Amino acid sequence: QVQLEESGGGLVAAGGSLRLSCKSSGRRFSGYAAAWFRQAPGNEREFVAGISWSGSSTTYADSVKGRFTISRDNTESTLYLQMDDLKYEDTARYICNANPHPYGSQWRDPQYDYWGQGTLVTVSS
Repeated sequence: QVQLEESGGGLVAAGGSLRLSCKSSGRRFSGYAAAWFRQAPGNEREFVAGISWSGSSTTYADSVKGRFTISRDNTESTLYLQMDDLKYEDTARYICNANPHPYGSQWRDPQYDYWGQGTLVTVSS
C-alpha cells in the first residue's frame, strides 16, 4: 500500500506561483511512477503532469506545458509540482497519483492507482 498526502495549495492571484508537495508513505516511493491530476468543480478529473520512477522522464498536459514543472525526491519520498504564471482556469483540486507504470504507458493499469485526497488551488483573476 502507498499513502499519499498533498500540501501547498491556497489562494493566489493570477500570474503568481505555488509549489505543491505530495508526501508518500508505505511502500518504497521510487518503485512507483507518479503524476498530478486536477479536478475543477463540475468537471472530470484531468491529467496535469507525470514523472517516471527516477524522475528522468516527464510529460505534461498542453494546458500547463511551459508553466508547470513536476519533480520528485525519492530520498524524501516526495513529489512536487511547481506552478508558475497561474491562470484563473488552473483553479481546481490537485490530486497526487502513484502507479507502478507511468502515465501513458501501455502497461499502466488503473486498478493499481493510489490517490491522495487533494489540495485546493484557487487562482483569483
